[in-house]
Amino acid sequence: MRALYMTIGRVVAQYRGKYRVLSDNGEFWAEVTGKTVYLASSPLDYPIVGDLVGIVELGYGNSLIESIIPRINVLQRKSAGKNNSQPIAANIDTAFILQSVDRDFNLNRFERYLTIVESSKIKPVLALNKCDLITPAELAEKKAILENRFKDIPIITISTLSGEGLDDLKKMIIPHQIHCLLGSSGVGKSSLINRLLGKELLKTMEISAQTKKGKHATTHRELFVLDGGGMIIDNPGMREIGLADANEGVRNVFAEIEQLGRGCKFIDCTHQHEPGCGVLAAIESGELSDEKYRSYIKLKKEASHYGLTELEKRRKDKKFGKMVKSTLKQMKKSK
Repeated sequence: MRALYMTIGRVVAQYRGKYRVLSDNGEFWAEVTGKTVYLASSPLDYPIVGDLVGIVELGYGNSLIESIIPRINVLQRKSAGKNNSQPIAANIDTAFILQSVDRDFNLNRFERYLTIVESSKIKPVLALNKCDLITPAELAEKKAILENRFKDIPIITISTLSGEGLDDLKKMIIPHQIHCLLGSSGVGKSSLINRLLGKELLKTMEISAQTKKGKHATTHRELFVLDGGGMIIDNPGMREIGLADANEGVRNVFAEIEQLGRGCKFIDCTHQHEPGCGVLAAIESGELSDEKYRSYIKLKKEASHYGLTELEKRRKDKKFGKMVKSTLKQMKKSK
């Protein structure tokens, strides 16, 4: 009987209860152990696309995931309609936040994506796709708006149809690093992956004529290794980007407002109604736009609410644990 031994692989795709793992020995279908399922208390306890994992090869292209190598980071969002986090991908170096220049251009949505990216200490790049659909003057105007709002973040303009800007994108894809595409359905993520791969590997979908919204072309997360060794993850389009554990991300994305807040009269100023507020004064003087301020307040409240709810959940878990411990102690005494 052949001895079983553990090798290291990378999770390249995730399905319901199954994974695909790429190792030096090839690609394998994989499942987690029963112990992992038993001990798991959240989705973060399971493998995620981008993870390095220890696997035991079982033969016939199958394997068992025995362990998850400690992660550098996890990109996550709040699950829609729930207050728990949903992992998106792990060990990411760069996130390309993609919007199309026609129907999808939205500064507040950029800020929302930037917040979850900054929270995970991932380098962001803003990418405007489908730039062939508007005039050069209109494109220059949109790019200038982005540069004014996001002063220290790289911005690229691309067209998967004409190939414009693809060379700039390829230069940002670094060998042996993981990059991911984030954006709503229909912004061209799958088409962009196809152009980078040099073949029509992924299915693409047209924009719905009725709703003007994108249709899901990608139904699961998948990592692709490009020529040159760089890796890129295609994610399903996200219509809701809820914030999970993102207070640091809010502070980083809105560093300008955080700096203005240091001039407030009160140390616990909420920047909404207090006298002597440096943020409100900046709005009055025109130094800070009302739109950016409203986006900041909304995201800050959302991130704070998630943090408070998580704290309350941990307190309840601790209280329940103490109650169980006390009950068991009483049962022993009564014997």
